[in-house]
Amino acid sequence: MAMRRPLIMGNWKMHGSLADNAVLLAGIRDGTARLRGQPELAVCVPFVYLAQAQMALADSVISWGAQDVSVHEKGAYTGEISGAMLADFGCRWVLCGHSERRALHGEGSALVAAKAAGALAAGLTPVVCVGETLSDREAGETECVVGDQLDPVLALGADALSRLVIAYEPVWAIGTGRSATPEQAQEVHALIRASLARHGASATRILYGGSVKPDNAAALFAQDDIDGALIGGASLQADSFLGIAAAVS
Repeated sequence: MAMRRPLIMGNWKMHGSLADNAVLLAGIRDGTARLRGQPELAVCVPFVYLAQAQMALADSVISWGAQDVSVHEKGAYTGEISGAMLADFGCRWVLCGHSERRALHGEGSALVAAKAAGALAAGLTPVVCVGETLSDREAGETECVVGDQLDPVLALGADALSRLVIAYEPVWAIGTGRSATPEQAQEVHALIRASLARHGASATRILYGGSVKPDNAAALFAQDDIDGALIGGASLQADSFLGIAAAVS
């Protein structure tokens, strides 16, 4: 990971309140001084809390982002949020194609790639999520499924790929308490790295997500192609989020 700065990113999903967020963001801010390896830190919060995150983190080392973005720049798209709107709130990041968006909202891989392209055009860094279900893994289809999800993103070209992040999240390990072993995660990360390399983007960061906790983070980060973590539930407590970040060093 010497050439790729580790990135530790929290995904709050649909959690939070103004009061709870204030405590959480302050706790993360206060704890960053104790981190030795200085990984890059970020939180992706619900749209309605972006202003709060911006105010709380503006003069800190922690950046912030959103959990989704519209494929459209503007127009009659009630309920949608554009990349330009996210940039207005100082967002650096946006998640694209999280497994919950794919499963619950029917987002296909072509749409996910289009969202990533739109995010890049708005000056954001998309974090493109890929991963297989338990049935996919048991059928030996992991490489095929992840490859199909990646293909439209790879088609964006080397320049775009160099400006985004990939997050591998095995669906069977998200919120289940069941994490992929470091070896299982590394195997898929290596496949993704090889695909990126074939498209001239071997230095693109690849995060692992799926029940990452302080006690399994160090073993995951020791793998050659795991450049950090996209953290769900453990990002809702400052101590656990910072504990995972501390495992980088």
